[in-house]
Amino acid sequence: MRNPLLYSILIFLCAASVLEACQSDNELNYARYYTSGKQLYDLHCQNCHNADGTGLNALIPPLTDTAFLKNNRNKLSCIIRHGLSDTISVNGILYSGVMPANHEMAEIDVAALVTYITNSFGNKQGLYDVSRAGTDLKNCAE
Repeated sequence: MRNPLLYSILIFLCAASVLEACQSDNELNYARYYTSGKQLYDLHCQNCHNADGTGLNALIPPLTDTAFLKNNRNKLSCIIRHGLSDTISVNGILYSGVMPANHEMAEIDVAALVTYITNSFGNKQGLYDVSRAGTDLKNCAE
């Protein structure tokens, strides 16, 4: 060992790099939910809302309106699980089409889908976990 100080610095930098690369539980959960949500979106939602979340003209609302999604985040689980037949306003445009229900979708899948939608297409709302989805689903007005 020619220079113990140099080796100590290198070891410290390697250890710091490893620790920096580690993710917290919250970051790992977010990544899991987001990835699962993307798969569910591709399977259940993309045909109508498009791959980029832009919707379909005046027929199907976009998911790119961060204000609507932020103001209605607690209702998104209900909309996914029970569908929607009410008129809604997104970006100042009224949409009155019917969105089909997904009654069989598990709470964890609803949470993953909401996490994906509210963190894609220009949205950045963070993790929406299964406990929150469960609470919101219990409060649905069917």
